[in-house]
Amino acid sequence: MRCEAVRLIRIGKQYRRGARTDSYRTLRDLISERAKGLLARHRAAVSGERDARTFWALRDVSFDVPRGSALGLIGPNGAGKSTLLKILSRVTSPTSGQVQLYGRVGSLLEVGTGFHPELTGRENVLLNGAILGMKRSEILAKFDEIVAFAEVEAFIDTPVKHYSSGMYLRLAFSVAAHLEPEILLVDEVLAVGDVAFQKRCLGKMDDVARNGRTVICVSHNLESIRRLCSHAVLLESGRVAAFGPTHAVVQEYLSRDYQRPSPGVRIDVSSVRRTGTGAARFVSVQYGADEDGARGKTASNGQLTFVLEIHSDQPRDVRSLAVFLCDQFGTKVLNADTLHIHRTVSLRQGRNVLKLGIAAVHLTPGFYRVGLWLADPVQTRATTDAACDFVESAFEIEVVHPESARLPGAGALVACDFDVEEVV
Repeated sequence: MRCEAVRLIRIGKQYRRGARTDSYRTLRDLISERAKGLLARHRAAVSGERDARTFWALRDVSFDVPRGSALGLIGPNGAGKSTLLKILSRVTSPTSGQVQLYGRVGSLLEVGTGFHPELTGRENVLLNGAILGMKRSEILAKFDEIVAFAEVEAFIDTPVKHYSSGMYLRLAFSVAAHLEPEILLVDEVLAVGDVAFQKRCLGKMDDVARNGRTVICVSHNLESIRRLCSHAVLLESGRVAAFGPTHAVVQEYLSRDYQRPSPGVRIDVSSVRRTGTGAARFVSVQYGADEDGARGKTASNGQLTFVLEIHSDQPRDVRSLAVFLCDQFGTKVLNADTLHIHRTVSLRQGRNVLKLGIAAVHLTPGFYRVGLWLADPVQTRATTDAACDFVESAFEIEVVHPESARLPGAGALVACDFDVEEVV
C-alpha cells in the first residue's frame, strides 16, 4: 500500500475573466467562442503579449500528503486554496499537471455541497453515501450517529430547502465526516455555526485523522490549524510559498504583509468571504487613529475609529453591530458590540455610513484581524447563520508602541496600568 494519500504534480489552473456561464449554449455559440479564443491566442503570440483576460489561480503546485495525516492550507484571500480543494474533489479539473488520489474522497467545500434541496435530510444522507460508493447497509449503520451529531433529529424528514444555513452545514459536515472517506476535504467549515458546533467539528476531524484517514482543510483560524494539523502549506498568488511542520509555516505566514491596508484608506470588503442572510451588508471600512508618536497607526492604549459603509435592502433597526479584533491565532481579544451598550442602530434603505469609536485599545503591539458583525439577535438566534452579515476576517491592522508613552504590562496580550509599592 502506498504511503501517500494525495500526490500533486505541477498542478496549474487557468481561468478566463468574463467567461460565459449560460445554462446552455448553441452550436453557433460554441463555434464563435472557439474562433474568438484562437484569434486572441494568435494575436497574443504574434505580439508577444499575454492575454489579459486569462489568469492562473494555481501554478506549479506540487506536494505529497501522507496517508493518515492532517494538512492545513493557509494563505491570504485569493491565494488559490479553495481552487485547489475543488481540483482535489474533482469539482473542476486542472489546466496542467496531475492529481493522484489513493482512496475514496469526501468533501465539504460549501454549505450543503452535494445536497438536493427538494430531498429530505434522510434522503440526502442516503444519496451522499451512495455517491461515495457505500452500500445501503453501511450508510444505515452510521445514520443515527450522523443525525445525532448534526442535531437535526426533528427535521430529518423535512426537505433541506427549509433548513437554515446552520442546519445545512451541520448535516453536510456530519455526512462528510461519518461516511468514512479515506480522504476528507474541508473548506472553512469553522466559519459558520456556534462555538459548541465548531468544537465538535475540530474534535471529529481530529478523530478522523487519528483513525488513519487523511484530512485536508482550509481555514483562516490559525489556532485551529495548529491544533489539528501536523503539516501545512502556505499558498501565495497560486504558488506554494512554504510547506512543512505547521508551526514553521504559520510563522512564515504571520511574517508576511498581506492584508494590512494603511489607516485612512477606504477598504472595499464587498467581495470578502462572509456568511449571513445578506439583508444588510458591509460594503467598505476605513479605520484610523490619531496618536502622538504612533505615526498615524493604532497605538497600544490609544483610540481606534472605524467608518463603516453598510447597504440595507430596506429600512431596519439593528441591535447588534460589532467590530471585533482577533489575534493571529483566531482568539477574539476585543469586541465592540452595540448590543452590550443597549444601542439600536437605524439603517435606511440603501447606503448608510456609521462611525464606531473605541476609546482605548488595551492591546500590546502586534497584528490583529478585524471582523465585522451585523444582526438582530432579539428577533433571531445570535448565531452566524442568523446574522445579516458576518465577515470573520476583513483585513488586518497593526498596533504599535507609542514613542511618547510607556507600555505597562508588555509581554502579554493585554496592556494594563499597574504599580508596586512596599508594604511595611
